[in-house]
Amino acid sequence: MEISVASARKAARSAVKSAKPKKQPELAAELPVARIVVDKALSHLDQFFDYAVPASMSADAQPGVRVRVRFGGHAAGDRRRGGGLIDGIIVERLATSDYSGPLARIERVLSPEPVLPDRMLDLARAVADRYAGTLADVLSLALPPRHARVEAEPAEEPLPAPPRPETGSWARYEGGQDILDALSAGESPRSVWTALPGPTWPDEIARLMATCLAAGRGALVVLPDGKAVGRVDEALEHLLGRGRHIALTADAGPEERYRRWLAVSRGTVKAVVGTRAAMFAPVADLGLVALWDDGDSAHAELHAPQPHVREVLVVRALRERSAFLVGGLTTSVDAAQLVRSGWAQPLEAVRTEVRAAAPLVRTVGDLDVARDEAARTARLPSLAWDIARRGLETGPVLVQVPRRGYVPHAACQRCRASARCGGCAGPLELTGSDGALVCSWCGRHEVGWRCQECGGAQLRASIVGARRTAEELGRAFPRVPVRTSGRDAVLSVVPDVPALVVATPGAEPVAAGGYAAALLLDGWLLLNRPDLRAGEEALRRWLAAASLVRPASAGGAVVIVAEPTLRAVQALVRWDPQGFARTELGERHELGLPPVSRMASVTGSPTAVADLMRLVRLPQDTDILGPVPAPLPPRPAVATPARNAKTRAKSAAARAAIERPPAEASTDIPLWGGTTRAQVGPPPEERRERILLRVSPGRGAELAAALKAAQALRMSRGPSEPVWVRMDPLDIG
Repeated sequence: MEISVASARKAARSAVKSAKPKKQPELAAELPVARIVVDKALSHLDQFFDYAVPASMSADAQPGVRVRVRFGGHAAGDRRRGGGLIDGIIVERLATSDYSGPLARIERVLSPEPVLPDRMLDLARAVADRYAGTLADVLSLALPPRHARVEAEPAEEPLPAPPRPETGSWARYEGGQDILDALSAGESPRSVWTALPGPTWPDEIARLMATCLAAGRGALVVLPDGKAVGRVDEALEHLLGRGRHIALTADAGPEERYRRWLAVSRGTVKAVVGTRAAMFAPVADLGLVALWDDGDSAHAELHAPQPHVREVLVVRALRERSAFLVGGLTTSVDAAQLVRSGWAQPLEAVRTEVRAAAPLVRTVGDLDVARDEAARTARLPSLAWDIARRGLETGPVLVQVPRRGYVPHAACQRCRASARCGGCAGPLELTGSDGALVCSWCGRHEVGWRCQECGGAQLRASIVGARRTAEELGRAFPRVPVRTSGRDAVLSVVPDVPALVVATPGAEPVAAGGYAAALLLDGWLLLNRPDLRAGEEALRRWLAAASLVRPASAGGAVVIVAEPTLRAVQALVRWDPQGFARTELGERHELGLPPVSRMASVTGSPTAVADLMRLVRLPQDTDILGPVPAPLPPRPAVATPARNAKTRAKSAAARAAIERPPAEASTDIPLWGGTTRAQVGPPPEERRERILLRVSPGRGAELAAALKAAQALRMSRGPSEPVWVRMDPLDIG
C-alpha cells in the first residue's frame, strides 16, 4: 500500500511539472527568423520553412549552415507535439515571417561551417526545376555527409596563382591557342572539343586548368571514372606540383573526401578533378567547367532527380559565367546539338593531324568471316590473327570483348533459341571450362538442360565473354602471356612488352608506349542493342580502345569484326566522329527525337500512371507515346539447391536489374504485361507500364513543372502508389 501511494505522489509531481509551461528562450534581437530548407524530399513539401532563431544561437545560425529543427507537428511551439527532429540548412535570415502563426525554434546548430553558398543554392534550385525534382534531393547529391573532426581542423592558406603554362600539344588544334588565350584573359568561351587519339588528352586538360588558375580563377573538370581522374591528377601534379588541385572521388573514403570538399568550399584550393558527384563542387571564382567523355553512362546520376553532368555544367556555366568545355575522343549527339544551336563552337584538329595520330583501321565483315575457315573454327579471323601476330613482335596487343565472363549467353546448338532457366526464365551462362550452367538472374545451377523449343541438349555460345576469349587466345598463342581486365579486376596500365590484353569496354588499361595493335571483336553485339544510341555508343567504345594504339606511322593497326558498310564502322575507319554525330543529329531533327526535343518518362503500375495522367496539365502539343509494358527486375527462383542460394539470388537479381544483357529477341526477355517463350510472367498486380511525353524545343521547363505539380498533388492527398518521373531518360529504346 505504501509503495502505491509513493508511486501516485511521484506521478502527480511529474504531471504538475510537465503541465508547467517551459520558459521559452529569448529570440535573436536582429533578424530573428531563419528561412530553412529541410531534408524532406517530397514534391508537396518542396519549399522553405520559417523558424525562430534563439538569441544563444544567433551568431552561429548564419545562412548556409546545418541545423536541426522539429518538423511535422501540429503546434509549432510545442515540443511535445512539434514533430521529429530532422536536418535543415539556413538559406537566409529575415526580420519578419509571412507565416501568421507561432514559429518553432531551431533546436540546434550542427556546425557553424557554411556549406551552402548562394551560388550553389541557386544551382541546386535550377537543377531541381529542370528535372522535376525537389531541392532536398539535389542537395543530398551536392553536399557530402558531415564529419565534425574534419571541420575542427584549421584551414590552410591558399597558394599563389601559378604562372601560365606553355601551349604544349594544343598547338595541333585549330583554335587551341585561342581558347588558352581566352581563358588567360578571363573570358568564357564555350567549346565542343574532339580530342586527337593518343595519350596527350590528360595533359591538355591539365593545361586548360592551369591557365585558369594563372588568371586567378577556379576550374572544375568531371571525368567518368577513377582511372581517368587518376590520369588527369597525375598530369596536373606534373604541371603544377602538389597543393594546387584536389581530386574528388569515392575511393578517398568519406572522411578524406569531406576534408577535400571543405578545402574547396573554404577557397583553399580552386582546381578540382573528380567523378560525377564533383559536378556540384563549390569552386570559388569559377572560370572553367569541363566534362570528359559525356557519352559515358557514368555521367548520368542514378539517384533522384537523376541529373546528367553535362546539363548541370551547362547550367553552372550560364549562372556563374564561366567557360564551358565538353571533350572526348568522340563527339556525342548531345554535344553536336550544342554546336548546331550556336551555343558552343567546335574545337577540332585538321585532317592531317588526325591522320598522323590515328592507327590504321581495317574491317572484317560477315562475308569475310563466312569464307574464313580460321574464323569458323577459332573465332578469330585470319586478318586479325595475322595483325595480332605481327603486333606481338613489338609490343602488347589489345583485344576488346563486349561481354565479361566466360559465356554470358548460351543457346541451343540445333535451333539457336536462348537457353533459359527453369526457375525464373533468366538467361543461362557457362561459368567455366567445365560447362557448368548457372542462371545470371537467380544464380540457380541448371542440371540436365533441354531446349524448350526443339528438345535439343547441346549448347553453343551465342556471346563469348572475356574469360573464354582469353582462354582461346592463350591456346592460339601458347608462348604469349594473356592478361584480362574487366569488372572483377580492372588494370590501369600494362608494360610495354609482348602480351595479349583481353578487356571489356571501358576497362582497357593504358599501355606504356601504346599498343602495337587492337582487335575489336563481336562488333555486331554493340550495334544490335535495342537502343536509340546504339551506334553512337558502339563508336564511342571502339574509339576509346583504338586511341590506345600507336599511330599508323609507328605500325599501329586496328581490326574490327563488324559489317564495314555500317555508318559507325565507316566513322571508325575514317576516324570521323564529328561527321557521324552530325549525321545522327540530322536524322533526329527529322524524327523529332532527343536531343532536339525534350522527353519525360512516367513509369508505375497502370492505375498509378493513369492517376497521374489525369492530374497533369501538359503543355500544348505534347506528344503522348504509350503506354507500353515496362520491364522490372527478375524474380528470384523459389528454391535453389546450392549453398547460400538466397544470398546469391539476391545479388544476382540486383546485378541483373543494373546490367540486364541486351535482348537477342523480344520474345526471349520477360516484359511485364507479356510473356516469354518459357511462358513466365508477373502477377497482374505487379505489372508496370511506361508513358513517354515529348515536347518541342524550349518547352521542357513547362513539362517538368507540370509533372512536378501533378506529383505534388498526388502526394498531398495521402499515401498512393509510387510513380517514377524522369526527365531526359537515356533508355527510350
